[in-house]
Formats: sequence, C-alpha cells, structure tokens
Amino acid sequence: MTLYLKNPTFIDWKSFEIIKKDIKVTEGYNGAIQFIEKAPEQNKLAPEDKIIDCAGKIVTKSFGCGHHHIYSTLARGMGAPKKIPANFKEILKYIWWHLDKCLNLEMIEASALACAIFCAKNGVTFVIDHHASPFAVKDSLFTIADAFDKVGVSSLLCYELSDRDGEKSKQQGLEEHQNYLNSGKQGHIGLHASFTIGDTLLKQAILLAEKFNTGIHIHVAEDKADQEDCLKDYGIRVVERLYNFGALNLPKTILSHCIHLNQNEKKLIKDSGVWVAENIESNQNNNVGLADYSAVTNNVMLGTDGMHSDMLRSAKAAFFAGQSIENVGMDTIYARFRNIHHYIEKSGFKGDGENNLLILDYNSPTEVTADNFLGHFIFGIDSSHIQSVIANGKLIIENKQTILVNEDDILIYARQMGLKLWDKMK
Repeated sequence: MTLYLKNPTFIDWKSFEIIKKDIKVTEGYNGAIQFIEKAPEQNKLAPEDKIIDCAGKIVTKSFGCGHHHIYSTLARGMGAPKKIPANFKEILKYIWWHLDKCLNLEMIEASALACAIFCAKNGVTFVIDHHASPFAVKDSLFTIADAFDKVGVSSLLCYELSDRDGEKSKQQGLEEHQNYLNSGKQGHIGLHASFTIGDTLLKQAILLAEKFNTGIHIHVAEDKADQEDCLKDYGIRVVERLYNFGALNLPKTILSHCIHLNQNEKKLIKDSGVWVAENIESNQNNNVGLADYSAVTNNVMLGTDGMHSDMLRSAKAAFFAGQSIENVGMDTIYARFRNIHHYIEKSGFKGDGENNLLILDYNSPTEVTADNFLGHFIFGIDSSHIQSVIANGKLIIENKQTILVNEDDILIYARQMGLKLWDKMK
C-alpha cells in the first residue's frame, strides 16, 4: 500500500524546514517518504493506494512516549484507597501495588487496547511501556504487544521485576522476558526500583539484558525513600549500585525519573550515555519533587508514567515546570520531546521510521515559519489539532477516527473490565 499526501505543508522535525510538495509514503518498517512534484490522479492508483488531501494542513513526524504504564489505564475514576497515603511508599502500597495485584489478562488486554487508541489519537505511534501484574505475569507482554499491533502502534515492552511479590512472581517475570524476547519481540528487562530489588535479582536482570543485547528499564530515585533504603541496605546510592552491577554499561538502558541524585550519580549517568525518562506530571502528582535534568545528561526523553497518553501535554508541562527548576528554553524541551527518536535509532529498534507521520489541522492566527515553530509547538499546537495519523506508512487514524479497530467496542470492553477490576480491588 502507498499513501499520497496532496498539498501538504511539511515541517521537518529536525530542522523545521518547511516543504510544500506532495509526499509519497510507503508502508512497512523499512518504508520511507519521498517528496514528489505531484501525486498521481486517482484513476492511476493501485486499488489499495490512497490519496489524502492535506490542503491547509501541517504534516510532520509523529510522536513517541519514553515511559508509560498501560496497566494504569483502568484506574481513571476508581474509588479511594483503603488508606489515604501519607508518603510515596504508601501511594505505591495502597494504590498501584494494590491495583496491579488485581489484574488478569482480560483486564491487561482492555488496558492495552484502550491505551493504544489514546496514544494513536494523540499522535503517538511508538510507546515504551513498563508493565506490572504480579498475579498475571505469563503472556502479559504478548497480550500488550498484540493489542498495540491491532491498533497500529509500535511498542517496546518490559515486565516490572521485583522481589516484593515473592519468588514465584519473580521467576514468572524472568520467564516472561525470556519467552518474549526469544520470540523475536523487542523489549527491555524491566525492574521496579532499587528498594524492591535484591542483589540476586538485579544481577539476573542485567545478565538477561546482556544476553538479549538490550538494556534495563528501571525507576530511579523517584522519591528520597529509594535513596534512603539503598544507603541503609547497601551503603551506597541507587545509581552507584546500578553502576557497580554493570547496568550503566548497557547503552539501551532507561533510568526513569532520576529526581534525587547527587553529583557523583549525575556524573555516572552522563559519562555512561544511558538514557533518562522525565515524567513531570507524575512527579508533581506524587509530590516527590522536580529535577534539574540539564545537570544530569542531554539523553533525556519525555514520558507520561501512565498519567495519560498525550505527549504534547507532557512537553508543555515539562516546559512550564522546567523554567523555574532548570531555566529551560523551548528548544530544550522540544529536544527532549524528540529524543525518543534518537534513542530508538541508536538502539536499533524498529517501528519509528520517517513514514510515521501526523496531519495537523492547525489553523493558526499567525504565520508558522521555521524560525517561530517552537513558539507554535509550546503555545499553539495541541492534541485537538491532530486529524490523521500514519504509523509505519499505514493510516491508523483518519479524521480523528480509528481505522484498524472499532473504538466504541473497545471502550465498552474497557469499561466492563474496569468495573471488574474496581470490584476486585474492594
């Protein structure tokens, strides 16, 4: 299948160069885009080909999410926890660890399908997810991957290994990674956080990551308690512990959050070249603090931590909060917003080629130019302007409607599973 975008205003995601030529989009992981003088007439097309009129519309590369939690999708609107949390550890214990223990494969499937739809409609065509369901581990990653494939969104998955749920759950998590990566799927080795991971499990995870030529994906110093426990149990800080075990030798490693770091930890991260995922709204919601990422590394990408699936919203939040904490400019936040593409390319993962595009119906009251695009990015463009989305050369959202799946049916299914989950959580 070939798509032709007619009369677009194309904005290059790297240089902001504006190109006004028709675009030929070929399908597949190895597909590409080609600028042409004029799209062919409808009667000259193959039956499976399609022309999309983009007159008055902006076309640019679609987005990616550097850290998501699809398992939180059914949490929206759920009842209050049995105990109102007094700190971050209690937020985990009474909300998220309580929720993830109640998940089954049907609930995971519903979460993933709905989340993939929300991602797609927000222009996100590549998702790095960090999953947890300690009593429904087997086939959980396959279930998520299948759901994302159905919607048309590429994914990079891992399971959240931890010692907190006992030996059986831990072994199932290791086996799920083995089975998933052995099948040819792309992913990381997931770990919860240092304070729930013993030395044996940490070593096993890193050996597994080395075996499959990938990285680990772990929450790091999201709250001060992570550092306090590490100092108490091991006499060193979290990043130092990861460094000692070799986690920072894996260039595909993602350290999520990284709020409470000292100067030595920042240097270890910067010198290693591993990646950091910033999740600003989640950090604000959990009241764990804000970080000066510019003092850590340039390898920072944005995530949502399961709060939502709108990366434009995340970028704006990171900009507004970052001005007071880091004195960031619009260019810095845009670079973090787009860094996921550099991460995917450098790591050799598939599903984020130049044939991942979106069409914006952005009828601005002021001119959009290469010089002022960042101002439009921060203060103008939002997810409501996303009209159509192309993933790996295939149209997955057209005129704000899903193409490959029935959104209404999936959301009915999700609501049914949400009620079952909430009832189980009681």
